[in-house]
Amino acid sequence: MSYFGLSDVNSVNTLFSGLGGSTSKSGSVNASAGNSILADYASIRSGSYHKLLKAYYNKDKEAVTDAVKNSTTSTATSKDSTKQLARMESAGEALKESTDALITQGTKNVFRQETIKNQDGTTTTKYKTDEIYKRVSAFVEDYNTLIKETEESNTARIARTSAQMITLTNAYEKQLGKIGITVNSDDTLSIDKDTFMGADMDSVKSLFNGTGSYAYNVGVKASMIDYYAQNEASKANTYSNSGYYNYNYIYGSNYSNYI
Repeated sequence: MSYFGLSDVNSVNTLFSGLGGSTSKSGSVNASAGNSILADYASIRSGSYHKLLKAYYNKDKEAVTDAVKNSTTSTATSKDSTKQLARMESAGEALKESTDALITQGTKNVFRQETIKNQDGTTTTKYKTDEIYKRVSAFVEDYNTLIKETEESNTARIARTSAQMITLTNAYEKQLGKIGITVNSDDTLSIDKDTFMGADMDSVKSLFNGTGSYAYNVGVKASMIDYYAQNEASKANTYSNSGYYNYNYIYGSNYSNYI
């Protein structure tokens, strides 16, 4: 029989002469050591050694898999999927940012009027209507996104807060309509630019600027939804919003090295 081109026992002995065992002055491996090495070599070559390792480590691998399944089942109490929660969290943050841009006071107040000097020497004070429209449009877009993301939520606190936000908006429906913002049948908003640009900016300011305004109260609800989504996601034990598995039993690569 030949092993990888080595046709006799002496050739194999020579191959393994440096791997251990006692040697004679002539350099040959003694019989017992040589036979032991040959037996191991034959086992490796036939694949039985690989099968033995695979069977051994598969037991540990299966045990880890079972532990993950059992632990995830017993501790994952979230009623919404992690991806859905991540979207709701992101939508809540976005709406909070767009409301902050409207309610901010001081030098960054978008409703701060500017004074323009006319050719005849007189001055005119007016709102920066284009910038106000831009920010209110962003608010409308972010509002609609949050409404759509939360409409099928199974988390009671999120669904309840979303419903409260809708109720709040319905209460302001007439005032919003006067400045070109319509409450649609699916609870979303739409804004007509021409109507808005021609509206009384003092009325727009009362709706969207300062503590206690419509925008301020919507921002409070958005912040609550953001918080609830984060809190609910901590119960999921599945995937983070970046798609990374976050349970403890994630490192099984050591076992894979033997397979």
